[in-house]
Amino acid sequence: MASRSKKISAPLTFDLPLSLISKIHSRRKTLGLKTASEVVRLAMERFDFERCTPPSEPHRQISVRMTAKQRAMLKRHAKKKDTSVGELLRLAIDGLSAKRG
Repeated sequence: MASRSKKISAPLTFDLPLSLISKIHSRRKTLGLKTASEVVRLAMERFDFERCTPPSEPHRQISVRMTAKQRAMLKRHAKKKDTSVGELLRLAIDGLSAKRG
């Protein structure tokens, strides 16, 4: 490996679920690494990016109509849950039963 490729660049910020952050800390301890960055770099070295197939589901925007009361309720819950309106709608639609009523 050339010395130029070993030079550490500026931080890369990305979103992870808490379970993966916990796993990083756990692996850091068990592997004797000093930082989360070292764990991520090791994971990248060992991972086969060529053979992986990330899960991907196509998305499409839709527009729906709702009452002002429903919109306000949705925004209130999104703020309270610290998430997006879209994420709450995806959860609601996914949890919708086929039974009416």
